[in-house]
Amino acid sequence: MARILIVDDSRTSRKILRGILEEAGHEIVEEAVNGDDGFLKYKELRPDLVTMDITMPITDGIQALQLIKHLDKDAHVVMITAAGQKEKMIQALKEGADEFITKPFDKEEVVKVINNIVG
Repeated sequence: MARILIVDDSRTSRKILRGILEEAGHEIVEEAVNGDDGFLKYKELRPDLVTMDITMPITDGIQALQLIKHLDKDAHVVMITAAGQKEKMIQALKEGADEFITKPFDKEEVVKVINNIVG
């Protein structure tokens, strides 16, 4: 079981992801609605893993990933991407993201990716 922070500006996406992850036995420690919020909550809570949407207002997922990795180079971040964001996905992996999950969510894929990272 991992302590997970969900960062996504879509309430629906957060709700779906929370349901999938809690059903798989993980604990959602908090949700954040943009990259700034996500970074501050990461700093405060130090979760085992962060799911980070790429496209968000204020601070996007790649900027938030950079902030988190600068603070904690061992942080585990899984990027959430919509179809057609290949360049941003590649950039996120170069910036230190562990993996990515595509929307719409496939329950088995989400659980497999998260469990591969947190054991």
